[in-house]
Amino acid sequence: MTLLSFGVVERLWRYPVKSTGGERVDRVAVEFRGLAGDRLWAVRDAAGKFGSGKSTRRFRHMPGLLRLGSRYADGRDRPEVLDVDGRPVPDPDAYLRAYLRRDDVMLAREGEISHFDQQPLSVLSTATLDWVRRAVPGVAVDERRFRPNILVRTPAGTPPFVEDTWLGRTVGIGGARIEFVDSSERCAMVNHDQPGLPHSPLVLRAVAAGHDNRLDALARVLVPGEVGVGDPVVPG
Repeated sequence: MTLLSFGVVERLWRYPVKSTGGERVDRVAVEFRGLAGDRLWAVRDAAGKFGSGKSTRRFRHMPGLLRLGSRYADGRDRPEVLDVDGRPVPDPDAYLRAYLRRDDVMLAREGEISHFDQQPLSVLSTATLDWVRRAVPGVAVDERRFRPNILVRTPAGTPPFVEDTWLGRTVGIGGARIEFVDSSERCAMVNHDQPGLPHSPLVLRAVAAGHDNRLDALARVLVPGEVGVGDPVVPG
């Protein structure tokens, strides 16, 4: 870690199918759209809405998606869907229809309508994640509850919610350069159960009370490039 570094990349996550569990990667290309393949696919219903943890103009709440997983395997462009036990399913569309008990859903690649809620990258610090753990003792918490793309290991003594100080700044990470522009307003999805993380209403309650429901730093990509675990996050 350099003296001017915000920290180093601890873990990288991408979510091939929106609102399902993601996959950890050691290195990944960062494109203007975000991490290569991130949320490139989604579960779409007959009305054209995408499966999510909430319902809005673009998204439809589809309970249980977070208990599933998704990953890219063998260099294929279409991701695998993993069942609740972590096993790839042979026919994702058929499985999703049976699992969700809906006959109008299918796996759909992004078209003209973006699958992203807001900006293409979410970055979270270990300082903030550690604060959440302290705020909800006895509740299993790791970064998967907040679905960041990049978890940054911040130096000892870094205060929680340090991400607030990043907004409006640009940083280099590996071969990429990004600009922090906003933060995420959290919803009940952070409470939902997923493998190893039981449902708990205390998580959102703590974030709402401790930081006005906002957690992470959202970024746009200024210069594409490759990013890897261990890369320093350097201002400039």
